[in-house]
Amino acid sequence: MGSKIHLKTRTLTKIALCTAVMCIIGPVSVPIPISPVPISLAQLGIYFAVYALGYKYALISVLVYILIGSIGLPVFSGFMGGVNRLIGPTGGYLLGFIFLTLILGYFIDKYECNKGFVILGFILGNSACYIFGSLWLSFQSNISVISAFMIGCIPYIPADIIKSVMAFIIGPKIKNISNIK
Repeated sequence: MGSKIHLKTRTLTKIALCTAVMCIIGPVSVPIPISPVPISLAQLGIYFAVYALGYKYALISVLVYILIGSIGLPVFSGFMGGVNRLIGPTGGYLLGFIFLTLILGYFIDKYECNKGFVILGFILGNSACYIFGSLWLSFQSNISVISAFMIGCIPYIPADIIKSVMAFIIGPKIKNISNIK
């Protein structure tokens, strides 16, 4: 029984640490003049959480991050928080983090030795986040889906590629460290 309690405590601690990382780096953002959605480091925190925790526990970490932000703590981009961030133009991207976590996590958990599939996981996970975010942005801003895609996705692709490459390189090291008993 002692080892099960230790495992649970260890897992909860890792979830809390990953959530804390998201809360610390998530507010760091660069505004884009043509879009209400800034470039944020939150995705990098999600990538690292997926590597450190696997998709099931990373999902819990992301949900806690979203909950913390939705109750008003300034953990979202631009040091903002509150439910208005979830129902406003950026809300779709925040909720898209859930799909990103599930898809990327699935590919990392199932195909961690196959770099091509892990890269595919990054592409599909980010694409799901873009799609959900763009649809939400279109609805919230009363603009066409194409316009929402043009201002809510295209400008972010270079930064997201850089964050993905960083996580692709650093993530396996994080996974190894997080598995040390």
